This record gives sequence, C-alpha cells and structure tokens, in this order.
Amino acid sequence: METDTTKQNVKEYYGDILQSTKDLKTNACCTTITYPDLIKESLGKIHDEVLNKYYGCGLTIPTDLEGLKVLDLGSGSGRDCFILSDLVGEQGEVVGVDMTPSQLAVANKYIPYHTEKFGHKNPNVSFHHGEIENLNALGLKDNYFDLIVSNCVINLSTDKRAVFAEAFRTLKEGGELYFSDVYADRRIPQELINDPVLYGECLSGALYVNDFTTLVKSIGFIDPRVVTKEELLITNKEVQEKVGDIKFYSITYRLFKLSDLAPFCEDYHQSATYKGTIPGSPDSFELDGKDLFKKDEQKKVCGNTYLMLKNSRFKDHFSFTGDFSKHFGLYKECSEPVTVKKTSCC
Repeated sequence: METDTTKQNVKEYYGDILQSTKDLKTNACCTTITYPDLIKESLGKIHDEVLNKYYGCGLTIPTDLEGLKVLDLGSGSGRDCFILSDLVGEQGEVVGVDMTPSQLAVANKYIPYHTEKFGHKNPNVSFHHGEIENLNALGLKDNYFDLIVSNCVINLSTDKRAVFAEAFRTLKEGGELYFSDVYADRRIPQELINDPVLYGECLSGALYVNDFTTLVKSIGFIDPRVVTKEELLITNKEVQEKVGDIKFYSITYRLFKLSDLAPFCEDYHQSATYKGTIPGSPDSFELDGKDLFKKDEQKKVCGNTYLMLKNSRFKDHFSFTGDFSKHFGLYKECSEPVTVKKTSCC
C-alpha cells in the first residue's frame, strides 16, 4: 500500500502540482552544467512548452550517438528524447517511458513539430505510458538498446533494483546506462521517505551512494563510473530543517553492460589513444571524471577502461596497445576521488 501511495503522490506532484521548474522548492532538479555546442544546437530547436516541463538534474546525453537505439527512463515532457532524436538521426530510434499522463500528453503533442524541425521524413521517437520498473510489460526486448538514459527519475522509483535489472536486461552487450540522479551521504529515515514533497523534490527517495554501488554491481554493472558530481545546496528553509545534516549530490554515472569487467581496476600495462573522431569532441574525450583522453596522446588505462573503450561503440575512435597476458596488480590511479562541485541554482 505504501508503494502504491508513493507512486500516486509522484504522479500528482509531476502531473498536477508542478506546472514548470519555477514551482520546485529545491535545486535537486536543477543543473548548472554547461552544455556542449552539439547539444546546444539541438536544444535550441526544442519547443518552449517541452522545455518548461523539464525537471532534470544533470546532463544525460553522452557523445557518439549517430544511428543508436536509445531508451529514456522517465522521459517526462520529452525534452531529452527530442534532443536525442536529433542527434541519433533518422537511422536511429528513441523510446521514452513515463508514468505521468499529462507529461506524456505534452511529449506526444510535439512529435510532429520536432520531426519537421529536425528535417526527418518520419518520426524516430515514440513515447510509452508505463513504469520503468516493468519494461517487459511494454514489450521492450532483451539486448535491444545501445544506450539508456535517465534524468533525475530513478530516485522516484519505489523499486530501484527492478529499474536497474530492467535496464541491464534491455541493453545490448557493450551498451551503456548513462544517467543523472540524486544520492545521499547516508540512508534516508523512513519519516522523510513518507514526506510527499521531499519525495517529489527528488530528495527522500535518494539512495545512499554506497547502497547504490552495491546494488548495481550485484545486477551486473560491475564498475560504475562517476562522470560528474555536484553537492546540492538546499536554500528552502523548511526543507533544510527537515533533512538536517543529510548531504545530497547530483551524480552522473556511466554503467557499461560488459561481461568481462573485473571487480577491481587491474593493471595490465595497457593504453588507449584517442583519434579525435567523435562528433563534437575533436580535441579530447572524457570517459568519466578521471579519464580524459586528449587527441593523439597515448594514455595508460586500467583493464576495465580498456574494455569499456574497446568493446563498446567507442572502439573505432581509439587505437590500443597491450592485452591481458601479464598482470601487474591493482591500477592505483583509479582510486583517486572525483572532484565534487557545489551548486545552488534556486
């Protein structure tokens, strides 16, 4: 019963209470990220009504998207799906899933508008009413998508294990879950989880970050990579009093579905050299918050990073040296922490 009540509260919060980002009480669903030029170009084509219903907390659109099959979990009014529709091109496919009818109504309303705006002969995006915990009910196939994205939505789910399990099921081998969400520095007490405003504001449904890593590793996403991490500064006095000393972070993760990844980053004296061929990234490519590859510069990598590049859609953009024939112990560079930014946009 509590699960059903929480789902209904989320539907009402995003369907009836929130009419635009101005109605948010915290900056949890805000971001100060500067968008790359490639995304700015697509963003400039998005209809204003779609933009006004956007409640994301990060940038969940990675690079090298031409021709990909992409799934957006919790697609809302369709902002990210429409940007992706432009970037994957007519040979690509974008599928959005959301449980809030009023948000889906906005998204479906503007499919013809964006199809014409992007110069496509036929729509390459579709939206489905359903729950991200049960993609099978929507007929979404095993091993189908090249990329899954989600923008500040998974924290709203009452069954996060099911969400990540469904993402793993529907991704191809070598595919990627690239998503932003809100996390906490400790487990949230039940009385805060039961607060419909805190839950709707993407705070009290947040996973403790260590519980998250344990969960996704158990499902098969062996080596979660942090791309960006920002501490959220809560300026609303009433909300701040409720959450007390709990710290919240907006984190963007990369999770690869790769069967050969190791539980730890191991050293095999391997390297990768970026060719500068990824669209929008002529000079460098950032895999995560610790791995920046400059064009034509040979860079040492751990075994897992080697596999993430060589056995994914990025393989043709790199040249590689080394194999797995000789082991040199742990790759110590991977233990360095990712820089945490502080942000307040409300």
